Amino acid sequence: MTPQPNPAAGAAVKAADRAHVFHSWSAQELIDPLAVAGAQGSYFWDYDGNRYVDFTSGLVYTNIGYQHPKVVAAIQEQAGTLSTFAPAFAVEARSEAARLIAERTPGDLDKIFFTNGGADAVEHAVRMARLHTGRPKVLSAYRSYHGGTQQAVNITGDPRRWANDSGTSGVVRFWAPFLYRSRFYAGTEEQECARALEHLQATIEFEGPATVAAIILETVPGTAGIMVPPPGYLAGVREICDTYGIVFVLDEVMAGFGRTGEWFAADLFGVVPDLMTFAKGVNSGYVPLGGVAISGEIAATFGKRPYPGGLTYSGHPLACAAAVATINVMAEEGVVENAARLGADVVGPALRELAQRHPSVGEVRGTGMFWALELVRNRETREPLVPYNAAGEANAPMAAFAAAAKAGGVWPFVNMNRTHIVPPCNVTEAELKEGLAALDAALSVADEHTE
Repeated sequence: MTPQPNPAAGAAVKAADRAHVFHSWSAQELIDPLAVAGAQGSYFWDYDGNRYVDFTSGLVYTNIGYQHPKVVAAIQEQAGTLSTFAPAFAVEARSEAARLIAERTPGDLDKIFFTNGGADAVEHAVRMARLHTGRPKVLSAYRSYHGGTQQAVNITGDPRRWANDSGTSGVVRFWAPFLYRSRFYAGTEEQECARALEHLQATIEFEGPATVAAIILETVPGTAGIMVPPPGYLAGVREICDTYGIVFVLDEVMAGFGRTGEWFAADLFGVVPDLMTFAKGVNSGYVPLGGVAISGEIAATFGKRPYPGGLTYSGHPLACAAAVATINVMAEEGVVENAARLGADVVGPALRELAQRHPSVGEVRGTGMFWALELVRNRETREPLVPYNAAGEANAPMAAFAAAAKAGGVWPFVNMNRTHIVPPCNVTEAELKEGLAALDAALSVADEHTE
């Protein structure tokens, strides 16, 4: 795994990228993508021979790291056996992937509708909820992300929605709990939970319960900040949904498949939704795959009534073979348990120790391999290190922090005024400590911008 420098090859890759690749979420002339030469486990490297501990897991999806040999072999074997087949047929890899997922989902979420990723999983979950209830509206939270397709981005509660927001998509937003930046003037987690539930109840009452098809929440919000909900909140949402006949949708695209130290984050709270979306970690992103896990009641709605939706590549054999291999690897190698143990014994204590020494760290929060540091200018006022949705010069402090982290050999996940610590779930203690040491040094750069 020693990178072999090849700057000429890197320059060629970079030139072709700049000439022809149109990148997502970016002003094309203002970005400078790193040319990646290879990856293995928790590391990747560039063509200049620089190696990085990946504290991003790609986009929080390589839950078993890069190039796991058993998953690579499963994809190769499936390609040699049956590389593709239409979704209307029963195919071994598809059937087995669905069975293994259903074995691990909570409650009776035993039917699996496969998609190509998380955004279209959300699209179909919303469609199922509306058809099941005959109602038009969906309630979603601010500080959320649900995908980049039209319905999913309108449900999203972060600034990526703004330029795409049609204002006519039947979406109503509400505030979910987040004590550190409470919208409810709460002083404790108990107050935050109670007031957030009261706010949600009132929102439904004023919108008209008979108009609300679904409430969708990320079980643990990911890109928006890894805010673990307070005890009792998700159970309270479940109760509200049951009272009004509303479909409860949990988005586990990022939080699922071991990320929180459980197979699904819902297991942390003992809550069973009616629909649950997944993607990313289901096969570590080796081949695009997502899906919706469906309760018995909602599945029965479409028992004799056709479901009006589908995808050409739904349950693609290569993607499903990768999912089968990934889930088996996670079970055999104790990947979920590893995430829980190292999160509790290594990452959490290390980040709290960093917070004691670095005035730029306002809060540490997370679980498993799913953590965030809230970076601030002033701990007393909790002023963010950079303004909300900052860009250009306004974002300079976070840009300087990220550059320092990369120079130290760790690739950070940076969003707004936060850095997220989301390495592969099978990361080793030594790899974690290597990355955390680089993070420690980079935080000294962030400290320079505190008051």
